[in-house]
Amino acid sequence: MKKVTLVGGCFDILHWGHISFLKKAKAMGGKLIVALESDVNTRKLKGPGRPIHTQAQRKQMLESLRFVDKVIILPDRPDYQKLIFQVKPDIVAVAAGGKQNTYGVKKVVIPKVKTPSTSQIAKLLSLE
Repeated sequence: MKKVTLVGGCFDILHWGHISFLKKAKAMGGKLIVALESDVNTRKLKGPGRPIHTQAQRKQMLESLRFVDKVIILPDRPDYQKLIFQVKPDIVAVAAGGKQNTYGVKKVVIPKVKTPSTSQIAKLLSLE
């Protein structure tokens, strides 16, 4: 049976850093599940001008990637411990600098690639 890798995030404007991160996470387990932050939580994390794309739009973009097996929509007040209990991943992959609690599941840190972030791209396009 394939190992399951769980990742989470906002994934507002998909860019090379996201693609690289998701491909590396997929390679770890074989099945990749993405937990997608809500619009409300993305706004709390990223600021009042965000998200640029709605949660439904972000879900569709992620689902269009052939290496993403499933996207889970997170509520405005997610219970990450409950999520991990329900998904039962073998691995939780996080970006370097991520301080997520993985509640006993193996945590793998994926180094960030040098690329503009969503926030930098939004500023460049005068979206923020």
